[in-house]
Amino acid sequence: MKKLILTLVAAFGLATGALAAEGGVAWDKAPSNVNDLPSLQNGAKLFVNYCLNCHSASYVRYNRLREIGLSEQQIKDNLLFATDKVGETMKAAIDPKEAKEWFGANPPDLSLVARSRSGHGGTGADYLYTYLRTYYRDPEKATGWNNLVFPSVGMPHVLWELQGEREPVFDKVTAHGHEAKVFTGRWKQVTPGTMTPLEYDQAVGDLVGFMQWMGEPSQHSRIRIGVWVLLFLGVFTVFAWRLNAAYWKDIH
Repeated sequence: MKKLILTLVAAFGLATGALAAEGGVAWDKAPSNVNDLPSLQNGAKLFVNYCLNCHSASYVRYNRLREIGLSEQQIKDNLLFATDKVGETMKAAIDPKEAKEWFGANPPDLSLVARSRSGHGGTGADYLYTYLRTYYRDPEKATGWNNLVFPSVGMPHVLWELQGEREPVFDKVTAHGHEAKVFTGRWKQVTPGTMTPLEYDQAVGDLVGFMQWMGEPSQHSRIRIGVWVLLFLGVFTVFAWRLNAAYWKDIH
């Protein structure tokens, strides 16, 4: 039953979020976890449990998770919920035809979401990190949820059981004869979640880090090869410089 609820809730998610205009609040800086293997492993677990019910990551195969330190057996035992083959891509558990019939559109693929959401407010990781931490209850919305980064978002708070329910604290200001609410940066915890606020922020950081990694799984190899190439070019430059000096010395 719990999994069914998560499936129904998540399907409303980033399908509309991907089309959102940038919100009016400043984006928080996401932690840099793409080189932290335990963090990426926890992010993969969160992604499979809370996102993969409805969203796919069709550019990433399960067996590629070995690059973040997971063995093939660990992947099979803990992450293969939507398929029984470790070489398959990360496809959503929900049937695409049913998703379109129920919600009017298929939930978008999340393989590149961390790269596509960058803007003037920061990186795509900053957007996702702030977005997943600024949900609040709003009984006026059909889903019962709203978001400071994406006002009137169509996605409910998929991780609400972890974070609990919070309310943002607003100040009322008057400008040009109109009254408006301005976010103060403070939150009021209405009901507790299964995680403390610090634990939840860390979990979201892990999840966002994993989505960053999904956008470019080969980035570790690229950086490592790039360092060796630069070192080679540096040594080659020294030899070339000395060879050039020796050559011109004989000519003069």
